[in-house]
Amino acid sequence: MKVALITGASRGLGRALGEALAGRGWTLVLDARHPVPLAAAAAAMRRRLGESAAVYEIAGDVTSEQHRAALAAAVGRLGRLDVLVNNASTLGRSPLVSLREAPLEDLRRVYDVNVLAPLALVQGLLPLLRQSPRPTVLNVTSNGAVEHYNTWGPYGSSKAALDHLTVTLAAEEPAVRFLAVDPGDMNTQMHQDAFPGEDISDRPPPTAVVPAILDLIAGDDGSGRYRAAEIGAAP
Repeated sequence: MKVALITGASRGLGRALGEALAGRGWTLVLDARHPVPLAAAAAAMRRRLGESAAVYEIAGDVTSEQHRAALAAAVGRLGRLDVLVNNASTLGRSPLVSLREAPLEDLRRVYDVNVLAPLALVQGLLPLLRQSPRPTVLNVTSNGAVEHYNTWGPYGSSKAALDHLTVTLAAEEPAVRFLAVDPGDMNTQMHQDAFPGEDISDRPPPTAVVPAILDLIAGDDGSGRYRAAEIGAAP
């Protein structure tokens, strides 16, 4: 049975992707900072798929070495890891602030969550990933990594660093697929936090993006950066 570890899985894209993979028979290890919503997400998956569904949740902060060790131990007990999804992210403070005004302590937190934690998970889990017949690391990025928007500098620059990290790891570890995936705008709590007080109901739900990501995971595309809206499109 294939195994996936998904960070930031209590809501939004992480939860939607987890539900889809569980529905395909995958075993899941789910991570999120807050235990109550994470437990609720895992319980909902079990109710939908039956109590025998192999869904394990471990709450904690991905920037914590102790928490990452707990995630690695949980995956180790399962004996394999086929896909690591680095989905957990933070915008920083809301409302968003420009780079010229961003407190450095806030920037450190954004980079710790969005760049260093994904790298640390890859470093710790590579031995298990190498044992998979088709190992994949999927890092969730953003168009803020390649476009330049006022007040999005802290988040966007962290995602640009994640993009660079992704393709560099692919060069260093050619037997593992490293995918940076930009899901596009979605109606999520994080997106709402970026636009406090605004109506974002016109954005698609995370479930709309999941089929493209599933196709990418199952397909033959190599390492690189992908936009979900273009996956499967004719050349």
